[in-house]
Amino acid sequence: MANIAPTIPHNSTRKPETLLNFPDNRYLIDLCGALDRNLTTIEAALGVQIVRRGNEIAVMGDKDAQAKAASILNSLYERTEQGKPVEPADIDAAIRFGGKLQDESRMAVGQIEMFKGGHLEIRTRKKTVEPRTVTQKHYVEDLFAKELVFGLGPAGTGKTYLAVATAVSMFINGLVDKIILARPAVEAGERLGFLPGDMKEKVDPYMQPLYDALNDFFPAKQVEKLIEDRRIEIAPLAFMRGRTLNNAYVVLDEAQNATTMQMKMFLTRMGEGSRMAITGDMSQIDLPRSVPSGLVEAEKILREVKGIGFTYFKTEDIVRHPMVAKIVTAYDKHAKANG
Repeated sequence: MANIAPTIPHNSTRKPETLLNFPDNRYLIDLCGALDRNLTTIEAALGVQIVRRGNEIAVMGDKDAQAKAASILNSLYERTEQGKPVEPADIDAAIRFGGKLQDESRMAVGQIEMFKGGHLEIRTRKKTVEPRTVTQKHYVEDLFAKELVFGLGPAGTGKTYLAVATAVSMFINGLVDKIILARPAVEAGERLGFLPGDMKEKVDPYMQPLYDALNDFFPAKQVEKLIEDRRIEIAPLAFMRGRTLNNAYVVLDEAQNATTMQMKMFLTRMGEGSRMAITGDMSQIDLPRSVPSGLVEAEKILREVKGIGFTYFKTEDIVRHPMVAKIVTAYDKHAKANG
């Protein structure tokens, strides 16, 4: 961690600054990035001026902004000390968190110690995933602590990605025996018979986002082997009927497109030792106008039930390309303006 000293230069024409001293130049280089681009990103986000002077960094600007920038720089420097890279996503996360360590809580013993160095992490075979917004952090905590969790909000907020990462983490740590990923296949009006090929070939296009997430967390050959051994299942929601899902982590994606009967059917599949994560965007319902969304009804019916977690994401939680947040906001404004 850097030594921080708020200073007021002798030259009165200069603004007060916060001076940070970073002892190891190797880590400082990683912190600053090529051509100091990481510092430039923080400057633009907070409206401060950041000047590097050897092993020192001076932060100038509004007093509160200086403090926030200093906290962000410190947290990113600690990240480099742990041998982790500082990528644009990490800078974005540090800015969203204000540089504060995510140390307000701990997972219970038996839920896996997910905190390392004060940071909440989800470890998988291929990568370690960290929440990038406060809402994502609370969501991940719920995913590990509660048996049934709803993640609701716009596209790009990490609802499904974090749920699948949690499922993989709990699977590789032996807390569940299998992973089941499901989606309603409504984009073609459930008329899968019009598509060529066998049933797997018909439904795979609808399941592709779930395959993509899994391939981020497992080596490709391992995904194929686990699917072959039926320790991972990826299937349309309709395939859940009549089953009891024991010792499994079950994720239902795009749940806004489940009907009332489908949602009730899915929720009642939960068996001994199982957990469920249900994700959806209630502004993107593709069902016919006369068919109510099972997700909308479930949220109304279950939100007061003790032990069920609800996380509500907003456009500020979108962690894809910044343009995605602007697009979602524009559509929301248009919808409100047109009733």
